[in-house]
Amino acid sequence: MLQNNKKSAFGKRVDSFKYAFDGLLHLIRDEPNARIHFVASIIAIICGWYFNINKSEWLAVILCIGIVLLTEIINTAIENICDYISPIQHHKIKIIKDLAAAAVLISAIMSVVVASCIFLPKLLAIL
Repeated sequence: MLQNNKKSAFGKRVDSFKYAFDGLLHLIRDEPNARIHFVASIIAIICGWYFNINKSEWLAVILCIGIVLLTEIINTAIENICDYISPIQHHKIKIIKDLAAAAVLISAIMSVVVASCIFLPKLLAIL
């Protein structure tokens, strides 16, 4: 039988979603680059709707949005861990942070290439 001071399994699952949404809120509120990625995501979604892209194109757009946001979240987590571990500058910490930032850069470049392949022909067709 459950004790009053212990949460049920369902309560723990609800809490885990709350923590995840708290993380997203932190990302949007405190990370300027993440806000840029969110705006770019909204623009991509609006363009997808406007140009009536097909299911395969939607899949590519959604995957790119997810990959960029995931790498931004992981980069932010790594930066926070590094800052906690070593508040002073350290060359090894710099390398770790640079590598995490490079992951975001690669995912963003990949997303621009995919978006260009999808939207540029459609945009040129209406000009």
